[in-house]
Amino acid sequence: MSSRKTAIVTGSNSGIGLATAEALAGSGCNVVLNSFTDNEADHKLAADLAKKHSVECAYVKADMAKPAECRDLVAQAAKRFGSVDILVNNAGIQHVSPVESFPTEKWDAIIAINLSSAFHTTAVAVPLMKKAGWGRIVNIASAHGLRASPNKSAYVAAKHGIVGLTKTVALETAGSGVTSNAVCPGFVHTPLVEIQIEDRMKEHPGMDRDAVVRDIILEKQPSKQFATVEQIAGAVLYLCSDAAAQVTGTTISVDGGWTAA
Repeated sequence: MSSRKTAIVTGSNSGIGLATAEALAGSGCNVVLNSFTDNEADHKLAADLAKKHSVECAYVKADMAKPAECRDLVAQAAKRFGSVDILVNNAGIQHVSPVESFPTEKWDAIIAINLSSAFHTTAVAVPLMKKAGWGRIVNIASAHGLRASPNKSAYVAAKHGIVGLTKTVALETAGSGVTSNAVCPGFVHTPLVEIQIEDRMKEHPGMDRDAVVRDIILEKQPSKQFATVEQIAGAVLYLCSDAAAQVTGTTISVDGGWTAA
């Protein structure tokens, strides 16, 4: 992949986003990291990534709950680097609650960050990619973009929406050199999942950590193993490669067999 390619990864100061940014930088891309914070550690991540891989990296603060900031993120990247070739929509949050007691503000935030942000960034990136005759849009969906689970109404709705958006953009960009695909991870060991493990251990004081992970967290994941952030990043890297030039409008599951049933 040419070092002239520029990639944006939303929600990329930890977890899947940071691993994806690392993989793209390692392939020779300039990378724009993003989150809603703006501190020394955020900018140091970008500086360290640039130094490690001999590419240009920048950190741009943008709150993915705010449409104008989503759109400005892409505009800033294009202004700084001259192009936006790869867009990875990764930012996401979670809340678990039965639908009848699901807080309205949590629903609104999850839909905004997990779904609407991808619409706003994509809407700005697509014209740039079409003009260049090359582009890769990769949306980090979830096994929950293909299956449902109780008490996750907003997350499941948003991730199903991401899969639909992915397919629609693929049809609209077909033949232009731009592709649009989604990666659907199952459970990945990230800080967000670690919090879920701790919460489940509190709910089941008689179970040790290994039992909670195997029997509760990974109940639906037949492999009984977490996917790694590096494995998700590898799927993204493939979708951004020339080998995937005719792969568009589809989902790649990295879920230990969850959606096979």
